[in-house]
Formats: sequence, structure tokens, C-alpha cells
Amino acid sequence: MQPTRQNFRVQLWISVLSVVLFLTKIIAYQFTHSLAILTDALESIVNVIAGFIGLFSLYIVTKPRDLDHPYGHGKAEFVSAAVEGGLIVAAGIMIIYETILNFLQESPIEKLDTGLLLVGATAIINYVAGTVCRKVGNRNGSLALQASGKHLQIDTYTTLCIVAGLLIIYFTHIYWLDKVIALAMSIVVIYNGYTIIRSSLAGIMDEADIELLNRFINLLNDKRRENWVDVHNLRVIKYGSLLHIDCHFTLPWYLNINEAHLEIDALAALIRNQFGDAIELFVHTDGCMNFSCPICIKTDCPVRQHPFQERLEWTLENIISNQKHQLGSKA
Repeated sequence: MQPTRQNFRVQLWISVLSVVLFLTKIIAYQFTHSLAILTDALESIVNVIAGFIGLFSLYIVTKPRDLDHPYGHGKAEFVSAAVEGGLIVAAGIMIIYETILNFLQESPIEKLDTGLLLVGATAIINYVAGTVCRKVGNRNGSLALQASGKHLQIDTYTTLCIVAGLLIIYFTHIYWLDKVIALAMSIVVIYNGYTIIRSSLAGIMDEADIELLNRFINLLNDKRRENWVDVHNLRVIKYGSLLHIDCHFTLPWYLNINEAHLEIDALAALIRNQFGDAIELFVHTDGCMNFSCPICIKTDCPVRQHPFQERLEWTLENIISNQKHQLGSKA
């Protein structure tokens, strides 16, 4: 199954599940009138809305590239994650609002045992669903699925904290703890919403993924071939699950077109073997110059002008430069 279609199917199940879990928490609140359970249910409203927003974004991503979107529709996932993060922050603010209202108008807590069973069951289901969602999202490079999975797991942690607090209330009858738990959870919810917004905006703005770049550079250094004289002007941009990579690739100047193409094919195969098939690779080939000789590792070069002196290791600092590398220069 194609990664984009698999992402869509997983998100569809997550969206349906979020509706079921939301209704379960509402039933638990009706039994207990617990403010802490109400806050959990309010966050689940966000799960429902965000789930269907994520579903729509993944539907958009499956559409092929067109004249208006030559790089495809992958950026829709970043927008979806940003909206989801915003909704999570809104849920945290709603929790604070409901807590303040409850301070002003006291509501008795009832049937905590029934509420605990229902809410505890939603926590277990949420965690399993979130784990599956993040696993598929990481494998397919889907930010929308990763955001959904993270949201479900955060929902699990907050639900477990609420369950723990309700157990204390159940045995101690200290009912004001219900409000304290709700306020504490609101802070956690708002912070996690902020982290999702931050990562999605980074994708929208094409912020460099330093971890991804370092993995890419280490791969090139480890698997470097003799004809790969230099790599520079490297750019890696994420379009949803698609990685768009472009670079300048310096090869021996005397290679013919077919020989140079074989080297590019070897580079593409290396990248796809490590990062998956969702790769779009654009390579500009440069012929080597005399100043490349001291860093060229090719042992049988028939036109070498200067002796080899030192292998240049590509680093994050020098590989993004738009200049051909030479010994004694960082650029």
C-alpha cells in the first residue's frame, strides 16, 4: 500500500475512534459531574475536530502534483498540524475557563467508581491508538499522523493523571482536588499544543531539519565513492512525507554523460535505501577543477594536477555552502 493511502486509512480510523472516546467521556461526566473529567472531555472535542482536519489534509496529500502545485500537496500536513496545535491550546484555555466557573458555582461529585472505569478504558485505547499512529507516521514521514499520535498519547497521560487524582478524591473525599487537577492539566495541554504549532510552523517556513541533515551528511561521508569529488549547496526540504533534496555534485570533469548519470543513480539509491522511496532528488553536476585535486580521493585519476593531501569531511557548515570546496577553506 502507498504511504499516503496508508496514512489516510489510519487517520480515518483515528477520527472515528475519537468520536467514540469523546462520547464515552461525556457519559462519564454525566455520571460523576467531575470537573476533571469534563476537562478531559473538552480536550476530546479537540481530538474529534483535529482528527477530521488531519483526515482532510491527508486526503489533499494523496492528490497528485498539478500545474498549481508542482511540488505536490504535502504542505497541507503542516497546516493541519498547526490547526491541531491551535485547537489543543484552545482546549487548555477552555479548561481554565470551566474551572473558574466551577469555583463560582459548586457542583457535587457523584458515582466516581463508574466514571473511573469509563475514563480509564479511554486512556488505554487512546495510548494504543496513539502508538500505532506515531509508528506509521514516523515510518511514512507524515507530520499529520505524528501530530495526531502525539495528541492521543498526551490525552492518555492527562487522562491517567486525572484518574489518579480521582482515585485520591474517591478514597479521601477531598473534593477541591478536582479543581486543582483541572488547572494543572490545562497548563500541560497548552504547552503541548505550543510544541505542535512550533514544529508545524517550522515545516511551513522550510526551517532546516538539523537532525535530518546530519543523518544525510553522515551517510554521504560513510558511503562516499571515489568519483564523488565534492558535494555542496545541499538543500533538504520536507513536503509532508516527501523529501525534496537538491545539491551540487562535483565529479571528474572527463566523465561522459552516461558515466556521470551512473554516479547520480548510485547517490539516489543510497539515499532511498536510507530514507525511503518518498524522495525527489535534483542534482546539478559540476566538473572538478585543479584546486579539487588535493581533496580528491580518486587513486587512479589520469589527469591529476596536484597530489592528494587530505580527505575533506563534509559537515553541516561546509556542505550547505554554494562554493566548491578546496583545502584550507571552510566554504
